[in-house]
Amino acid sequence: MEYQIPQFIEVEDKIFGPFTFKQFIFIAGGAGICILLFLKLNIILAVLLSIPVAGFAGTLAFYKVNNKSFLSILEAAFSHYTKGRMYLWRRDEKAAAPDKAKELSVAEALAQQKDAPFKALTRGRLEEIARALDADRP
Repeated sequence: MEYQIPQFIEVEDKIFGPFTFKQFIFIAGGAGICILLFLKLNIILAVLLSIPVAGFAGTLAFYKVNNKSFLSILEAAFSHYTKGRMYLWRRDEKAAAPDKAKELSVAEALAQQKDAPFKALTRGRLEEIARALDADRP
């Protein structure tokens, strides 16, 4: 028994002439708001307010960013700005290696000072201090 597999499932059906249902709703809503503006306001003010409304309705209906509708981009932007963020920092061992060499050279320079009033830092002592500091972290 053979089954037909649906193809082109990402393509929306054209219901109202060349427009999909979503496009038709956005265009009809924008046109309705523009008509209300022309009926209720002065002609100059209505034209000035209708241009952004028509542009926004056209953008919602037809503009795509990376094959995603503009409405989904607006939803993602809204959720990004309203939700909390958590930033994680992970130590990169490759980047930490040059820093250790730099610290050891400074430690060796301090150890070479004979009149220093503190205990000289050696490689073992420095590793011991680093382990103690890492153990205190949560």
